[in-house]
Amino acid sequence: MEAIDRFTGFLLGTAIGDSLLLPAEGLSRSRIARRFSGELRQRLLFGYGMVSDDTDHHFLVACCLAAYPNDPQRFARRLGWRLRWWLLCVPAGCGKATGRGIIKLLCGWPPHRSGVSSGGNGPSMRAAIIGVYHANNIDLRTAFIKTNTEITHHHPHASAAAHAVSEIAALITRNDHGDLWSLLDYNDPDWRRVLTILKNWYETTDTTDYLATALDCPDYVSGWSLHSVPFAIGCWLRHRDDAQAGMSAILRAGGDTDTIGAIAGALYGADRGEAAFPTTWLSYIVDWPISVRAIRTAGATLAGAPRKFWWWPLLPIRNVCFFIVVIAHIFRRLSP
Repeated sequence: MEAIDRFTGFLLGTAIGDSLLLPAEGLSRSRIARRFSGELRQRLLFGYGMVSDDTDHHFLVACCLAAYPNDPQRFARRLGWRLRWWLLCVPAGCGKATGRGIIKLLCGWPPHRSGVSSGGNGPSMRAAIIGVYHANNIDLRTAFIKTNTEITHHHPHASAAAHAVSEIAALITRNDHGDLWSLLDYNDPDWRRVLTILKNWYETTDTTDYLATALDCPDYVSGWSLHSVPFAIGCWLRHRDDAQAGMSAILRAGGDTDTIGAIAGALYGADRGEAAFPTTWLSYIVDWPISVRAIRTAGATLAGAPRKFWWWPLLPIRNVCFFIVVIAHIFRRLSP
């Protein structure tokens, strides 16, 4: 696969997984079974979809990585400023730990000290791009994942999960057939425990529903990185050639569906580019200024095309519109 197709594919995959599964975020398995039927499609806004913080942050990391591809410290400073003004634009949604980390940035904390003690999946949703871009340089990959993680989180669970997403993305990019499980290993006993659960499950023919139960998530998959990231990886592994089946499994499990879908979508996109997804999933995303066009431009920039300006002053206006859509969607959820 050409570099531009891979870079564009995993960024678009993030947006697709995010927008498809955002309407189900926070719902239990039983409520999703009652409310979501038929073909998997965009549902947020009259059959169209919008993206959330998952896509925003992956896009911002792409912009910062394009600016400083070989300097983790300058990358971290640039990302810190990007996250500051992103929060000042009053997004409709932001993870609690990520928000606390960005507030510390706003209060003057440097990026290497702004992270909070949380095992959330915020760093994992920003990690795939680093694995793809630095697939052949483990030292740079490790350094960038460290800075990408500690800017908002400094818990070992968050670090282990972000490392795993990055390593899988790098493995895909290299077309490597090595030992996946040894690459995903991390010096944390809790992570090794869930990795063993994931490996044992994958070696059977059990469904992803069983994996959710094995991860102690029978009702919904939480945003804790030791739940959401192994589940996203498992859905991708079990349905590697069928993104519709993988995304449907994530929807069916409930919980933090948009972030899990964004992570899995990035892996599908890195693996097969845009061809991994039905064309309607992409064509029904209606968003700006982080639009499908802006995402394609970011992918081209990472592949070596000249950097282009994207119209970030529109972000506060967009966030007001998105907030209204989200509130309307919440009221629709409350209806019988």
